[in-house]
Amino acid sequence: MRTSRDVRRKLISLTAVSATLLSGTVVASLALTGPAAAEPAAESPAPAAAPVAERLIVGYRSGATEARSNAAAAADAEAKGVGSDADQGFQRRLGTGAALVDLGTGVSKSEAAEVISRYRADPQVAYVVPDRLNTLQADPNDTEYAKQWDLFEATAGMNVPGAWDITAGSGVTVAVLDTGYVAHSDLAANIVAGYDFISDPAVAVDGNGRDSDPSDPGDWARAGECYAGSPASNSSWHGTHVAGTIAAVANNGKGIAGVAHQAKISPVRVLGKCGGYDSDIIDAITWASGGTVSGVPANANVAKVINMSLGGAGSCSTATQSAINAAVNRGTTVVVAAGNSNANAANYSPASCNNVISVAALSRTGSRATYSNYGAAVDIAAPGGQTSTGTANGILSTLNSGTTTPGTESYAYYQGTSMAAPHIAGLAALMKAAKPALTPAQIETAIKANARAIPGTCSGGCGAGLADAAKTVRAVVATG
Repeated sequence: MRTSRDVRRKLISLTAVSATLLSGTVVASLALTGPAAAEPAAESPAPAAAPVAERLIVGYRSGATEARSNAAAAADAEAKGVGSDADQGFQRRLGTGAALVDLGTGVSKSEAAEVISRYRADPQVAYVVPDRLNTLQADPNDTEYAKQWDLFEATAGMNVPGAWDITAGSGVTVAVLDTGYVAHSDLAANIVAGYDFISDPAVAVDGNGRDSDPSDPGDWARAGECYAGSPASNSSWHGTHVAGTIAAVANNGKGIAGVAHQAKISPVRVLGKCGGYDSDIIDAITWASGGTVSGVPANANVAKVINMSLGGAGSCSTATQSAINAAVNRGTTVVVAAGNSNANAANYSPASCNNVISVAALSRTGSRATYSNYGAAVDIAAPGGQTSTGTANGILSTLNSGTTTPGTESYAYYQGTSMAAPHIAGLAALMKAAKPALTPAQIETAIKANARAIPGTCSGGCGAGLADAAKTVRAVVATG
């Protein structure tokens, strides 16, 4: 470290080239638990642009000479640099293989942007990001972020913040096939148009059948209303919780941050009072992925990722599999919850379908959550929480305080494979944003290949392990 240079280092704001930290949305299934948490914090001013140091981290593609040769990387830095400062140029090779490049003392904002544009135009460069100066306040300023262990804790967190240096999901739409969306200020900026696919008015409980309004009116039910002996239940606001995990807005001085906080959420309503029919879900899969559904307008916000935190008993039907296959063929990655029955996921749908990423849930200690399904049908594990060991050991996300109809916005801890799946949907969005050409098969393969070992135990099988967001995103951008 050159102390004298560090003391006089001027930080420059490069909002055009530095990733904005955090924003979030959560995905969950109807099998969950969770008392409401803190009330929403007051709105605060937008954060200032993040300061960026006068150094760059350059990742070359694996076949590039600069990826292997320090001399070649130094020559490339000299060719792309500006000015003649003695400190300018290649500094060292990072442990990941990336090159650290100094832009020199006193480089202007426009000069730095020019160098970055040169690197980005080079086909041998996989990524170039600012070597940002971190401080003790480097975490997102979302007031509840410290409670989001699922994103950052070393034991069973998904190592999400490490991916944000590369991407936060901008340009990708995730369709959340769930109960719809209830207005929430920590999500509103990332919500785009969706659709209500519930065809039975008795299930829809919004006064009609299918329409263009995916708002969640509440899915509460009286005792015995869903089946003989069924218990009374409050409205879950499940779709809003799931959406928050995926794409809740970050760095807005309130609430939580989503895994892919710059992605967009298209709420697609398929679950209402007592659940939802396969037929509606099949049409929703088709429409969300850009297919045509009779009587429904074309989708202007085609999703590259679908999250389904839902399911039922029985193996995947031919009808559901057909819809999923078509969606995948259109380029949409389909993420599903493994189920919450502590049973073999092969006996549940859509967890047992082919061409999906089926997600099991882990507790905060890194073991399979006691409720989570397991088995060969499971592809990957992600944080799903275990509130029986403490409320704060669940997954915190956006919610509503209403017990029947919508009340005030709130946050709550839930548990479930419904909470685990949106973590993977968010990761898929990060990957697609970082490398748009990725196919659903490539996304699934990369998530599995870059997973880390389950920290605890998983009897029955939890797929390839615990997903690692940072490792996965860096791996896909580093490949040609």
